[in-house]
Amino acid sequence: MLVLVAPNAAGEACVVLIERQSYDGHHSGEIAFPGGTAEADDADAEATALREAAEEIGLEPSRVGLRVIGTLEPFWIPVSNFAVTPIVAVADRLQSWRLDQREVANVVEAPLELFLPDAPITTLEREVLEWRIRYGAYALDGVPGAGPGLAVWGATARILGQLGAIIGRG
Repeated sequence: MLVLVAPNAAGEACVVLIERQSYDGHHSGEIAFPGGTAEADDADAEATALREAAEEIGLEPSRVGLRVIGTLEPFWIPVSNFAVTPIVAVADRLQSWRLDQREVANVVEAPLELFLPDAPITTLEREVLEWRIRYGAYALDGVPGAGPGLAVWGATARILGQLGAIIGRG
């Protein structure tokens, strides 16, 4: 998946997230990063992340001045059986997004400051596979493009927490 950080129109650093379409299955309607399953033609995780971002949101790396700067800790998501390698990139600017309406309901350009170490974390409850769970989440209330009540949780929150910790150190 692609963890893209770029300045918004006001010059503030933001992270490009997607709101998944609602469907019958894991991760329906969730906030996530652009990304997906590797294909045979993908040379590596970076190629997969860039291809998926192009397919899902119409990302044009040369248009935004994109530079891949590294990866975050790879991990496995048990509920969907996905192995994830977060690819971190920075861009000089954002672009107009072209959404694959089958997969993406919306793009959310969330301020990076929402994920820094001192950012508030909300406790939410949800039923997952017939289990009632409580978890920490980053609320997106007031973020342009984010609908009411949307929050970042699960694997996406884990990645953003790691990114925030790294940036917070520097």
